[in-house]
Amino acid sequence: MVEKGVRMLKRLRALFTVCCIVLPIFVTITWLHYSSISYLFQEFPNFNNILSEKSQKVTAVISKEADPAIAVKVKDQRITLEPEDNSSAGPTRVDDEDNQQLHGLDMASTFNNEGSCLSRCQSHFYRKSSLHKPSSHLKSKLRHYEHLHTTCAPSFSFIRNHYTNPNNSTIKHDADHSTNCRYLIWSAMDGLGNRILSLVSAFLYAVLTDRVLLVKFESDMGGLFCEPFPNSSWLLSPRDFPDHWEDDGDQEHKELSTHHRPVLHLRHTNDDHYDFFHCGSTQDLLQKVPVLILQSNQYFVPSLFTIPSFRKDLTEMFPEKDVIFHLLGHCLLHPSNVAWKFIRNFYQTHLAMANQKIGLQIRVFDTHREPHQVVLNKIIACVSKNNLLPQSDKQIIPVTNSPSLSQNYTSKAVLVISLYSEYGDKIKAMYMANTSVTNGEVIRVYQPSHEEHQNSNDNKHNMKAWTEMYLLSLCDVLVTSSYSTFGYVAQSLGGLKPWILNRTFGGEEVPSSDPPCVRAMSMDPCFHYPPKRDCSSNTIANITSLFPHTVHCEDFGNGVKLIN
Repeated sequence: MVEKGVRMLKRLRALFTVCCIVLPIFVTITWLHYSSISYLFQEFPNFNNILSEKSQKVTAVISKEADPAIAVKVKDQRITLEPEDNSSAGPTRVDDEDNQQLHGLDMASTFNNEGSCLSRCQSHFYRKSSLHKPSSHLKSKLRHYEHLHTTCAPSFSFIRNHYTNPNNSTIKHDADHSTNCRYLIWSAMDGLGNRILSLVSAFLYAVLTDRVLLVKFESDMGGLFCEPFPNSSWLLSPRDFPDHWEDDGDQEHKELSTHHRPVLHLRHTNDDHYDFFHCGSTQDLLQKVPVLILQSNQYFVPSLFTIPSFRKDLTEMFPEKDVIFHLLGHCLLHPSNVAWKFIRNFYQTHLAMANQKIGLQIRVFDTHREPHQVVLNKIIACVSKNNLLPQSDKQIIPVTNSPSLSQNYTSKAVLVISLYSEYGDKIKAMYMANTSVTNGEVIRVYQPSHEEHQNSNDNKHNMKAWTEMYLLSLCDVLVTSSYSTFGYVAQSLGGLKPWILNRTFGGEEVPSSDPPCVRAMSMDPCFHYPPKRDCSSNTIANITSLFPHTVHCEDFGNGVKLIN
């Protein structure tokens, strides 16, 4: 019995010795393992959230500024941007699925690869929800067009080969098989603003006439936009659209023969055929032409309302007459991933935190007739008179010395878009080089680029122009230049009625009795050179008398625009 007790005591002593050796080693290994995991968590702070179900409710600030207004919220596997308080004018979160794609107008849900066009899925995070809902008839027409484009766009090569080789029986059979498809070929003209206006007009004309819109983008327009229609392309290759097509058609368009390729030149011209485009008899002939080539630098939508066969459709599609570009532009014009990266980064870095975003679009056509200082004085007079920005002669307190920064204040971001750096520099200097407070307002001024001259045939230049048009459309209020198609695109995409700067000539200051700017009557662009004939009587007529929802433009007396 004693021997058993001795053996048990030896075993316990041995076990105790082993524990004394092993336990410290185990504790050390455990501590090292825990420390290494903690280090990983510190290096990758989101790792813990990824492992946790609570990650779907985490809010993280995306700006380093001290008074963040915008946060990233992860919910239901989707990242959205929402303001932390109601005063923020930053990107707004939209819960309603229809609102996320402009009340269901966009075709994003039908695209298989969302990553191929990020702006299609993300742009609604960066702008306020549109108050203008598309009609059910417009939605129906667009769904019909989407199907038509998917069906007919791939068949265009057959039509093209039929024109090129009319005696080839095999090609003729293929072409005859696609005779139900008719096409509108859009070809670029002039600057990017003019091109975009005419492109949206061409799209509406294609929808009204059951044509498939195909576009000829030169190299200077490559990579600006995403493909707008699912499962098919709207781009024409040089093989499908050789240069001589336009040259041949130029001599044939007046005959409107069904065996040729008529070219419509809807531009600022006095040619007779331009003046008869809106006549019903002309449209009857054009309906018989399978391939119609369009060259235009105009927003010719208002003239479509004067065509009797289109008016009923247009009225049902657009009960609100001044939202046509606004609705169709968001359906058609999605920035490419390259363009969207710049837009998104610039917005988040400079504009997202502001309570109000003010866009200044400054286009000077002749610096001798409108010197920079005269234009600048007009801009300052416009923004101060309409309480957009403080008057320049009021006391400005540097931010670093202002006690109001610790309290609530209004932050305003001024986005200056101009070919000339002088405007951004002088406005920024006026507000203490981007760091000033006056009357409880913090004003920051940004100008993304200044090319100094327009170069419409350069892809890099057009990319900058497109991204800056889009950034302007994300502002809360706009001040634009007279007669500028650049400004028209921005205001219409943004659904904004801008303040339009009055033009001055000969370097003269604006008289004190005259307003420096006027408020636009509608958001829709101006049609600078409308037709001048009444088709029924073949006499000169004012287009505003042909359709009641048209008025002469504020910035160009000969032009017309749509109003409600």
